[in-house]
Amino acid sequence: MSAPDSDVVRRFALEGEEIRGQYVRLDSAWWALREHLDYPPVVRDLLGEAVAAAVLLASTLKFDGSLTMQLQGNGAVRLLVAQCTQDFRVRAMALFDAARVANDFRVLAGEGQIVVTVETERTGASYQGIVPLTGESLSACLDGYFMQSEQLPTQLRLVADAQSIGGLLIQRIPGSGGLALPEGSLGGEAQRLREQELEQNWARAQSTLAAIPAEDLLLRPVEDLARSCFAEQDLRLFAPQPVSFQCRCSAERVGGVLRSLGVEDVRELVREQGKVTVTCEFCQKPWNFDAIDVEQLFVQPPPAASDALN
Repeated sequence: MSAPDSDVVRRFALEGEEIRGQYVRLDSAWWALREHLDYPPVVRDLLGEAVAAAVLLASTLKFDGSLTMQLQGNGAVRLLVAQCTQDFRVRAMALFDAARVANDFRVLAGEGQIVVTVETERTGASYQGIVPLTGESLSACLDGYFMQSEQLPTQLRLVADAQSIGGLLIQRIPGSGGLALPEGSLGGEAQRLREQELEQNWARAQSTLAAIPAEDLLLRPVEDLARSCFAEQDLRLFAPQPVSFQCRCSAERVGGVLRSLGVEDVRELVREQGKVTVTCEFCQKPWNFDAIDVEQLFVQPPPAASDALN
């Protein structure tokens, strides 16, 4: 049974400081995502960090669709994809060269880019942000993404191991801090002091985030963690939202692929192999169709388009 803080994303705000944040922790969902995947530990952990990052990025937006983060480079991990929907259903995968894997982000990522794509289902519109792989960690690269794409000072901490993944994001949001300024020099001085205070608050929040032990992000209850880290601030915690693993592959989708091959070709595969196995490129789950399944596949009408996409 999952702990109360497992498989959730949770927003928080530092009242009056123009700072907001997001926390994510996945346990069961992380295990489910990797059920059919086998990665070296350093690739596994990088994938986990990417999943945490995708959830954190999605939690900062209001959209109806999916957010996809792709790491594309010439390093040992040539492609990594992590996806999160607006209701926090996640999936992820990585392609890598086992001979080149090393415990170093620069070796894993190489030279390339991170592409973040947000697609909306209702309108079909999409937004894409691209940032180069110039940082010494995935979180450092994504800090640059926020500055470049959203022009918001942002800092992330991302942690992953075989059991859990965790992440914490803080973001400075624009505003006046609620200060009503009078006209004249006094107002200008008040503005300067307020800006100085906000800069100090942001620097303190960054230092606090950097000092959190990695194991606390994975094991410590979020309310305890947040209230101890921001003990001197007016912290507001919002209700947690559940996060789950869900791949889009299904028997209906795979059946559609087999129908496109034609009945004779599929029957020939069954005669040669005893069954037809189609493996999802994303989650690596095998879908098996024996001779009876194949015959039923071509006898039954194909599902409606709306059904096939669910």
